[in-house]
Amino acid sequence: MSIRPQALSQLRPYRRVGHITRITDLGVESMGPAVALGEVCELRAASGEHIEAEVVAIHDERLTLMPYGPCKGLVVGAEVVALEVQPSVRASDALLGQVVDAFARPLGDQPSSQAGRDMPLHPAPINPLSRAPITEPLETGIRAIDALLPLGRGQRMGIFAGSGVGKSSLLGMLARNLTADIAVIALIGERGREVQDFIAKRLTAEARARTVVVVATAEQPAVVRARAAHTATSIAEYFREQGQHVLLLMDSITRFAMARREIDLAAGQPPTARGYTPSVLTAIPALCERCGSISGSGSITALYTVLVEGDDFNEPVSDALRATLDGHLMLSRDLANEGHFPAIDVLHSVSRLDADLLPAAARDSAQRLRSLLAVHRRQHEMVDMGLYKAGSNAQLDLALANWERITAFLRQGHAEHSSASQTQAALVQALAAGATA
Repeated sequence: MSIRPQALSQLRPYRRVGHITRITDLGVESMGPAVALGEVCELRAASGEHIEAEVVAIHDERLTLMPYGPCKGLVVGAEVVALEVQPSVRASDALLGQVVDAFARPLGDQPSSQAGRDMPLHPAPINPLSRAPITEPLETGIRAIDALLPLGRGQRMGIFAGSGVGKSSLLGMLARNLTADIAVIALIGERGREVQDFIAKRLTAEARARTVVVVATAEQPAVVRARAAHTATSIAEYFREQGQHVLLLMDSITRFAMARREIDLAAGQPPTARGYTPSVLTAIPALCERCGSISGSGSITALYTVLVEGDDFNEPVSDALRATLDGHLMLSRDLANEGHFPAIDVLHSVSRLDADLLPAAARDSAQRLRSLLAVHRRQHEMVDMGLYKAGSNAQLDLALANWERITAFLRQGHAEHSSASQTQAALVQALAAGATA
């Protein structure tokens, strides 16, 4: 009997094998095999089923592994076989228009494509000297952002808010309005119902055709939820290498951090602030720094939603992200309760690139509006109680004269799109009383 050459090339001269010594709800421990951190192994269940697991900790010859699926059928003594592969994802143009899982496998009826190439989930850091400057503004169609908190191609921006304040709605507006060659949307730790709602209600048919949606729902293992964030970023990197402008939307990076916390605690790392482990605060910048513009290549503009625990904007994950990203949009529960949407708190929000993205005249108008917002916030209680006497504060008088126009400028319907010219005209109108005073 002859053996085909391709079959010979697939034979392995030996296998690295270990054995399970302990099984818990979060993962398994094994004695061997000799593997590197982050490598993928195969757990051989008694039923004959093979379960892939990722190495999350190594203590001498003992390994801690977190399976990508349920531990059903695993017993102490079962084989742990090294697959000799580092985590990667197969990316190709065939992913466009599809909803895929954390392994880039389609969740719909379409079959998986073997085309494309493998992209590492944990690539080498980008050389900072190869990054291109961010000078091209992106029109979001949202007046409060375009006029006061501009977004540029290749920028990384965070949307910070507590639960129920409108993060997903704002993300949907941005997904519809932002112009990009490709969009990659990562839904991390979401309820299963919300996945279909987001796709059906937030994306147009035209947008879906150029979008890849990566999904890891709340009930999936922590290692799968964390992997989904890297999978979405790796897919975005694939299209960036082709010279495309990619829009990466991740909802939410906080649930990525929570998944990393589960993994690190299972690996034996000590909890620190709010129970987060030290590795979480290094994993966040490592993920975010993969985005941006590359000289001679494409760009990834990234928007991350940040679920603020207890409306505390200084909790560890929020604090780490504000220090990492190129700007942040703070959503206010008080504004949301007043029916003010999008509930962007302009005075607590920042775009670190506004000086590079706004012309001098537009920056001057934006600063004037911010000044009026600030003086109104400081003095509004006195005005509401009737203790303020008109003429005592010229700046406050201007704010009160313009207030209805300012609030109308900052509010916007979910389906409303404001072009750049319309936004600037509306900003001038919002400051009309000040211009004639």
